[in-house]
Amino acid sequence: MSNELDTVFAALADPTRRAILAMLLEDDMAVTDVAEPFEMSLAAISKHLVILTKAGLISQEKRGRVKWCKLEPDALRAASVWMQGFGQFEPINLDAFERFLEIELPAAED
Repeated sequence: MSNELDTVFAALADPTRRAILAMLLEDDMAVTDVAEPFEMSLAAISKHLVILTKAGLISQEKRGRVKWCKLEPDALRAASVWMQGFGQFEPINLDAFERFLEIELPAAED
């Protein structure tokens, strides 16, 4: 499980790969259409797609002469479950923390 999470989080660490996933939320896309908005070579996009495929976040399928990419949302399930474990903590009240610092910091400087 840990290796799978490492692979998913490593894939998600890159902003280009996150942008590709966001694009695939809409629909399946041909590799050339995925590459179009980016200012990088098709080979560079292909490397990003390989990483996303190895992480299980997308699948690729050849239809005729065109290679298509499809989002695989179930691959994020384990990562989501892992992250939800941190949701049990209370959110920090930054206003209260700021008031605390305003009171305590001047006293510490005296």
